[in-house]
Amino acid sequence: MDIIFEIHARLGNTAMYYAAILGVWGLWRIIRKQGVDSSYRGALVVGGVLVVVQCILGAILYFFSELSLARQIHILYGALSALVVPAAYFYTKGDQERREMVILGVATLILVALTIRALQTAGPLVLLK
Repeated sequence: MDIIFEIHARLGNTAMYYAAILGVWGLWRIIRKQGVDSSYRGALVVGGVLVVVQCILGAILYFFSELSLARQIHILYGALSALVVPAAYFYTKGDQERREMVILGVATLILVALTIRALQTAGPLVLLK
């Protein structure tokens, strides 16, 4: 399970940086008065898959390993991270207007905040023996 733990930890950092890049890209598109295009939507899908894989690995670690989180709030941040961008997408109904770009751009910045908090609340992991 050590390799899964290492992948989970590294993917957490990757998800944070990827969401930050999407947030900056979204803000750039907002400043330029552009809406959502297929490139941004595709990048959101890649980010969503990344977060879902991160959550699956976290669930595997939680249920099938001897690792235990000192703070259970980490799980809440992980679950919210998996829901924030799809919720924003369904709220906008997939439109391509500037308003939708604002909502999705802010959602990716919220995702950055959630991943930072998830990384901070991971806390000390202890082996149960």
